[in-house]
Amino acid sequence: MTDIETITVPRHLRGYPGVAFGGYIAGVLAGRAAAKTVRVDFRRPTPVEVPVGLTETAGGGAVLTGADGVLAVATPDELDLEVPEPPSWEAASAAAETYRAAPPEGAADCFGCGLDRTPDTGLRQHCGVVPGRDLVAAAWTAGPALADTEGKLRPELVWGALDCPGNAAGRLRGRLREGAVTASLTARLLRPVPVSSRLVSYAWVLSEEGRKHRVGVALATAGGDLCAVASALWVDLR
Repeated sequence: MTDIETITVPRHLRGYPGVAFGGYIAGVLAGRAAAKTVRVDFRRPTPVEVPVGLTETAGGGAVLTGADGVLAVATPDELDLEVPEPPSWEAASAAAETYRAAPPEGAADCFGCGLDRTPDTGLRQHCGVVPGRDLVAAAWTAGPALADTEGKLRPELVWGALDCPGNAAGRLRGRLREGAVTASLTARLLRPVPVSSRLVSYAWVLSEEGRKHRVGVALATAGGDLCAVASALWVDLR
């Protein structure tokens, strides 16, 4: 292992109360991994406003550790995923409006999908059902505050946009229960994402067995060009 870097996740980058947003954590770890496709396994919740240790590993991955042990691990991986055609901007906009009108029970002030977030304070992944399709989707734009120095959505936030849609797919198109957590997220970023551009996030259920729910997720431009793809494992709490 290499030297340990200390990071602290700001409070506004939370998922559930007091817990860092998983998609962001995955993106931070993936940014340290020596691979284009990375799998991140979540072992424990990462707290906000608490210093934790980030270390690159000899195998080209990274590990995040806290006072109680390992929090998350990133490893190089492959992603074999059949991605459906994205819904149109209009269809995704309508789906998002439907979601906001009647959100699932237990909605939190999550950086990824919080209903009160603005384009500068969250990703607004309000994925609702797309009629006639076995998927959920949201149309959205990222605000300038989420950009890097080149005006692109920061890579760790692109990872973030691949997290919450999977929960929506499981809740609205599958049997995922309220309070479920992301156990793993495997993703590949395909192209830079300009902030303030029109984007479509969408997700679909791949399989369900007991407490385990596997979903596919994609991020595309309004014109249909894929920006990132992912598969995730969500697990219902006991």
